[in-house]
Amino acid sequence: MSLPRIYISAAHKSSGKTTLSIGLCAALTAKGLNIQPFKKGPDYIDPLWLGAASGNQCYNLDFNTQGNDEILSMFGEKGSSSNIIVTEGNLGLYDGTDVLGSNSNAAMAKLTKSPVILVIDAQGVSRGVAPLLVGYQQFDQEVNIAGVIFNKVRGDRHAKKLRDVVEYYTDIPIIGSVQQHNDLMLVERHLGLMPYNETAKAMNKITHIRDQIVDQVDIEAVTRIANVNQSGDLIIPDKKIVKVSVENVEQGPLKIGICRDEAFGFYYPDDLESFEREGCELVEIDCLNDQELPEIDGLFIGGGFPETKLAELSENYLLRQQIHDAIEQGLPTYAECGGLMYLANHISWMGDKAEMVGVIPGDAVLYKRPQGRGYIEVSETKDMLWSRKPKKSETIHAHEFHYSKLENLTKDLTEKGRFAYSVQRGTGIDGENDGWVYKNLLASYAHMRNTEENQWVSRFIDFVRKQIHTDRDSVNS
Repeated sequence: MSLPRIYISAAHKSSGKTTLSIGLCAALTAKGLNIQPFKKGPDYIDPLWLGAASGNQCYNLDFNTQGNDEILSMFGEKGSSSNIIVTEGNLGLYDGTDVLGSNSNAAMAKLTKSPVILVIDAQGVSRGVAPLLVGYQQFDQEVNIAGVIFNKVRGDRHAKKLRDVVEYYTDIPIIGSVQQHNDLMLVERHLGLMPYNETAKAMNKITHIRDQIVDQVDIEAVTRIANVNQSGDLIIPDKKIVKVSVENVEQGPLKIGICRDEAFGFYYPDDLESFEREGCELVEIDCLNDQELPEIDGLFIGGGFPETKLAELSENYLLRQQIHDAIEQGLPTYAECGGLMYLANHISWMGDKAEMVGVIPGDAVLYKRPQGRGYIEVSETKDMLWSRKPKKSETIHAHEFHYSKLENLTKDLTEKGRFAYSVQRGTGIDGENDGWVYKNLLASYAHMRNTEENQWVSRFIDFVRKQIHTDRDSVNS
């Protein structure tokens, strides 16, 4: 399959590749091209920006949760109708969790046979870029470094020095020199970039970044690199859609509530598409403004930054109380990270403390440093609510990224509830366990991805249907 594509990577993190990727997506889209963005790794925030800049959902490519064939299937399926695929890497080009770089950006670029545009932070460097670029070319000659964009350049004189050095020592085309401007920076805070769903000025920001990139990057060169297909055609495996079957469960359309607002917005788009494939209607709930919980069969509260909306969440007492009562009455509910925090008694952050839903008998207290961060490995316990995981191994690969931990826990945490996961790598709720189970609620710090290896959406939906079946039987008996 011939798919025009580029891979945006960098020598190291914080080089500005996210800003440049947003600008390129917006600039190419403004030319009338259909751009399909991807993001490497378990990221929620960058994909929100890339999706807004391109007008298309951004999907994650992640060696930790997906096999190579699954990555290629998604890449081909989502990118097949686009004019150009733009993949933004994470960290540096050769950075990864093992010495062989098996899950690095270089490995992803080689798997997808994508030409790499390397972003170089040019602050405080001129001739020194030559050995860096030569080294990056020689380190793995299967990686096609097809162009370089210098970022944070200090004026025209600095740009000329960089160009002269690169042209003398390498054969890598320079396709852009972006001057350093504070207004090109995306707002950062304790968990990284400000999520796109939190600011009404986001589209204005994207437009400004686009205009800067158009002026300082050769967009036609980017298009040529994507279309030359220097790395060869891709062979895309047939996509495997595997559904967990549960016998004797009445099938039918389900209404699944999903909390989506400025406090909760961390959802993988392909996970939500899996709900729809299962015949579910996703009913959006605004926890800041909605006064009533709609009629739903199940509830999904994803991650986000509820601590930034403490007052609004706390003041919406009616919805908090209805969610509390619904869970106590057995509403099947799944909550991840920010959702777990929302279900606690209180959230405490920067001296403020606000009352939350109060199902989890403890407080979510935020710290300045991460309390759990990175890839995790968990295995299910006998107390897992949902049907058995169809698996090749006992291990579930996921990730966590939280600055909060549960404190002021009452004895009810263990007396009333149980834990669905045993933590082999990571932090979870207490360093050993994650996934608090209470009635029909599962709440964890772990962020799950619906993949061939971990079909959590199907299992959750089957659990919801089982509860409906059980409730109907109890009414008729």
